[in-house]
Amino acid sequence: MKSILLVEDDPFLIDIYTQKFKKSGFEIRVAENGAKALLLLEEKIPDLILLDVVLPQMDGWSILKKIRANKLWDSCFVIVFSNLGQKEEVEKGLSLGANKYLIKSQHTPLEVVREVEKIINK
Repeated sequence: MKSILLVEDDPFLIDIYTQKFKKSGFEIRVAENGAKALLLLEEKIPDLILLDVVLPQMDGWSILKKIRANKLWDSCFVIVFSNLGQKEEVEKGLSLGANKYLIKSQHTPLEVVREVEKIINK
């Protein structure tokens, strides 16, 4: 079973995406903040990380930098998943090492699951 780490602090989105990914056959773990995300990464490296940017304690940019600085985690596929859709934000995410950048408001939960499936099943 392919695994996903969802780093998101909105309980509503956590619920929706957890259900959608489970229904599609993925194992999903959730971190509501950066510290928990890093702890979960130490426990088990997922196939893909869906990473929000605006988070409590540590923002998504800091998490992404830590992921890319760690040799064990660096091969992980990271999708930045944010409502920050300005060109500068997208460019920043990609320059920091995100493999893809999805703007939340432009994708339905099902579309996000399909994107993840395309990436993981390559």
